Amino acid sequence: MNVPRMTRFGQGGGCACKIPPGELETLLSGLTDRAVKGGADGGGVPAGAKCPGELLVGPEHGDDAAVVRLRPDLAAISTADFFTPVVDDPYTWGRIAATNALSDVYAMGGTPVMAINLLAWPRSVLPMELAREVLRGGLAAARGAGCPVAGGHSVDSPEPLYGMSVTGTVHPDRLITLDGATVGQPLTLTKPLGVGVLNTAHKATGEVFPEAVEVMTTLNRDASAAATAAGVRGGTDVTGFGLLGHAQRLARASGVTLAIDAERVPVLAAARTAAAAGHISGGSRRNLAWVAPHADLTAADELTTLLLADAQTSGGLLLAGELPGHPVIGEVLPFTGHTLVLR
Repeated sequence: MNVPRMTRFGQGGGCACKIPPGELETLLSGLTDRAVKGGADGGGVPAGAKCPGELLVGPEHGDDAAVVRLRPDLAAISTADFFTPVVDDPYTWGRIAATNALSDVYAMGGTPVMAINLLAWPRSVLPMELAREVLRGGLAAARGAGCPVAGGHSVDSPEPLYGMSVTGTVHPDRLITLDGATVGQPLTLTKPLGVGVLNTAHKATGEVFPEAVEVMTTLNRDASAAATAAGVRGGTDVTGFGLLGHAQRLARASGVTLAIDAERVPVLAAARTAAAAGHISGGSRRNLAWVAPHADLTAADELTTLLLADAQTSGGLLLAGELPGHPVIGEVLPFTGHTLVLR
């Protein structure tokens, strides 16, 4: 079978196709369960209804997943994530998309226990055999996580989309959230940056970057387990809003300033060259535009700053705490008037 280039069938690629963070915040403003609860306007929870669990984490800060306490020692984590092709090989795309969806549970300190597929497919354009390869890749990633895939949902669509809705569990006292960073803690990043730049270069040229695929298909399971064991309670994963965008959310929710030492941030070897050649996604530039008014970025040159804003797909964890074997890239400071400061 002649396999077409999958990245040509989506207007974006991977997490770079996310709605920009500023637009997303405006869209969601006031649309939280806490805001509409009571049912006066016909939405939310009807008056007098009793919820089966306590909502511990909702959309207020933009955490990676929602969390509901089921009992004192058990909470359920729920998330969904899907995107357009980020690489041309359908099996690899499936692995990456599933790894990325599972990451939302790991970013909260949880363990995935079940996943369901989310698939949109242009049946008249792309063979269904390719869709099967995508699903096979997703299944392989989920099996690697010890997480069963129990069905899903599919639709006919103008462009291909794939991801998963994942359910996980966590002890409520071990949650990792955006508002959990405290002054004096180091900042740790568990995967290098640059996959967004390399994915953009791959889409433009067809060149395959194995180092980017390796990063995107590596589960955040071990890093998450190490973080919870170390008592980390503040953090997030680094995906479509880039390191700077996700760091800003962490700083804002925690009421602190994050100081990032730009030279200590790991970046994939080929990414700087690709960025200098102009392979910067529109999503990365929108990330930087959103962060810039609230940050002091003067210590880094433009190329470095764009790499720090690079829209990652299935990136690592940004944690307020130190993990052996992973680089410390900065520290948590008292709020200085900026959410972020580059040094």
